[in-house]
Amino acid sequence: MPIDPNTAVIVGVGQVSHRFTTLDDALSPGELMAEAIRRAATDAGLARVPDADWIRVVSTLSWRAGDPARRLASMLGVQVRHTGLSTPGGNSPQSLVNQTALEIQRGETDLVILTGGEAWRTRQRARKEGMDLEWTHKDTSGEAPDRVFGEDLAMSHEIEQSHGILMPVQMYPMFETALRAAAGRAPEQHLERISELWSRFSAVAARNPHAWIQKALTPEEIRTAGPSNRMIGLPYPKYMNSNNDVDQGAAIIMCSVERARSLGVPADRWVFPHSGSDCHEHKYVSNRWTFAETPAIALGGRRALELAGCGIDDMAIVDLYSCFPSAVQLGAQSLGLQIDRQLTRTGGLSFAGGPWNNYVMHSIATVVGELRTMPGERGLVWANGGYATKHAFGVYSTEPPANGFRHAYPQDEIDAMPRRELANGEDAAGTVTIEAYTVMHDRDGVPEVGQAACLLADGRRAWATTSDQQLAAAMCTGEWVGRRVQRDTNGTLTVG
Repeated sequence: MPIDPNTAVIVGVGQVSHRFTTLDDALSPGELMAEAIRRAATDAGLARVPDADWIRVVSTLSWRAGDPARRLASMLGVQVRHTGLSTPGGNSPQSLVNQTALEIQRGETDLVILTGGEAWRTRQRARKEGMDLEWTHKDTSGEAPDRVFGEDLAMSHEIEQSHGILMPVQMYPMFETALRAAAGRAPEQHLERISELWSRFSAVAARNPHAWIQKALTPEEIRTAGPSNRMIGLPYPKYMNSNNDVDQGAAIIMCSVERARSLGVPADRWVFPHSGSDCHEHKYVSNRWTFAETPAIALGGRRALELAGCGIDDMAIVDLYSCFPSAVQLGAQSLGLQIDRQLTRTGGLSFAGGPWNNYVMHSIATVVGELRTMPGERGLVWANGGYATKHAFGVYSTEPPANGFRHAYPQDEIDAMPRRELANGEDAAGTVTIEAYTVMHDRDGVPEVGQAACLLADGRRAWATTSDQQLAAAMCTGEWVGRRVQRDTNGTLTVG
């Protein structure tokens, strides 16, 4: 059956992990992206980077360029008609693939380069050594991309912020304690389970030539806190946290089948996006019904699979977003996956590397490479941004999609799902029940601050914290989910 010439196809992928010896050897984010694009062109069998209708860049934290895509075109010596930049979020790489596939299929564009990269390790090392890096300066040229892609959601509620709860290293441990309690596992038993999961991830990274940490760790090494694996947010020591201390870049070249043929890209390099979906949970964690479920993942994933005409059991390859163990568990249970199957193809953000918003560009590149060795099989990628907030899904195969690329945005259905109201101040004072919690530790591994999401008798949610180090230390022992505690008008948590 002939393939529609406007069918979108991925023809080249490239990845870079650069380890400098001194800062003189370091690469900027732009240089990392440019090299990844060159590698993607080589991967496609091209002698040079092709001119493009678009270069679309995933939002960066370490590079302050106003229009990074325009800078990249200049660095590469290619012509580009339009430039784009995504909004922040780890969902962005897959969302860009989804949007690009739709535009190619509609005949609106023909060849698009997607890329992203971070030199966070270099930036932090330069700051420590007092070295000034030009690319860390805010761009004052007035340059701006032709288009910004994605939804720019403010994901921290002002009341969450007022309680000092606004970082992933705080939220994801709370998801973990809620998942543990929902499963009815003792803390020690659950810690063993997730350390075994993360050990399997480290083993995948050990075989991944692009991974940042290429060492398989035992479950005991991962779960045991110590000088090289300090506790950060209970129950996660360092190895269970996303590792952003990396210099990494990745790129994808997408085009129409007609353009792929005109460029002479061999058909054995082609991997087709079959379907995709984009959606988000209730944007504030404060309003979600529970910390132990992610209904938007369930719905968004189901829609992507349905549009591809398959089910989760048809996926030979799966890469779930893996910033923290709770993210993987939420994704797996929402998609109907067993936790003991291979859920990463890279090794995840702790070991393969977590270059802020761009991890999933690496996972897509890895999945593309593996699918080429498994003709006809399908792969699923789940991308996540925020606090398990923004989701994007993609189904891929070396076989062209029978009905073209198909996409869903089921946000109306998600917005209609149950939500909780948030209480604060005097309205939330009194006896409350902990539903999720964590204890943040200082750099010496000492329990410092206890943070908890609590339920009032009427079902509303309230946040509570304690800076009492004795109480924080007590919260590190046993199970505190389900425990009744006191919350004063300022949100201070006490017991007794």
